Amino acid sequence: MARRSKKSVPETLRKQLLALITDFEYKLKDDSLREQVLALIPANHLLRDLGSSLMNDENCNSARDRILAYLLKYPGVIIHGDELMVVAGISEYARRIRELRVQFGWSVLSGTTLKEMIEQGEVTLEELHASAINVLKTDVYALMAAEQDREAALRWNEANVLRRSKISTKEKILSYLRKNVGRPVTGEELRYLANDSKEWARRTRELRTEDGWPIATKNSGRPELEVGAYLLEEDRQAEVHDRKIPDPVRVAVLERDHHACRHCHWSHARKIANDPRTFLELHHIEHHADGGENTLDNLITLCNVCHDEVHRRRISREELIRLLLVS
Repeated sequence: MARRSKKSVPETLRKQLLALITDFEYKLKDDSLREQVLALIPANHLLRDLGSSLMNDENCNSARDRILAYLLKYPGVIIHGDELMVVAGISEYARRIRELRVQFGWSVLSGTTLKEMIEQGEVTLEELHASAINVLKTDVYALMAAEQDREAALRWNEANVLRRSKISTKEKILSYLRKNVGRPVTGEELRYLANDSKEWARRTRELRTEDGWPIATKNSGRPELEVGAYLLEEDRQAEVHDRKIPDPVRVAVLERDHHACRHCHWSHARKIANDPRTFLELHHIEHHADGGENTLDNLITLCNVCHDEVHRRRISREELIRLLLVS
């Protein structure tokens, strides 16, 4: 059975470790290879004890507790696996991170997942306080939300079933998002669905920008979302002529319109129970199918209710143009 690290006073452990390392000078000169290796075992144990003893909170008794406490001290910051190995006092820290993610609902994203999100424009290096994309490797992690998601365990069970199905990656992601309409899910969950294939982030973006599904992220129109979260706002596709709007254009329109419906002024900040207005959409004043372009002058932000009224011809094209001209 693997030895568990033992917490103690850090300064006491430091002195004991120093004494062992000092004594090892003589082992190097006189002892056999095996004696030298055996002499380092207590030093290795003490080093692990020292690392785990740095987390002196009362509730940090297990390796998993210490990893979580350390991540909570640095939310949204890239943390190297070696750091977690030190505070955990064990080498199998990756298993404990998976437990935190899958069983306990903590949004811990790996460097690989974050890198793939950056490549699709869903996250920026600045948001991660990272200097370059090449630091985002498999053995780095970031806690993206300081609140525990208690529904995560159920979602991960659903993801496990979908992951083994024979449908395409895009179909898996869409099915999963539709099972969780109105509830944010993490990029780590979507990556798992895709059998850890790097195409998951591109397929998710295509569902929004080409297929018209209202999948929001922090950088695509819902700034209040946590970094790394995806939210299917409503279980319906946009009208065919309102699809295929590039994300930079989408964000620019939403920012111009202050993330609110230009007709009724509804926004996510005003969302209340039983209100049929649940999300914002972009509408082409001149329909895309009729040659209307994806430009600021031809797009307007509407809530889902007002957007439906436009397509029922209860709000005229002239009224939309008038609203755009109002500053």
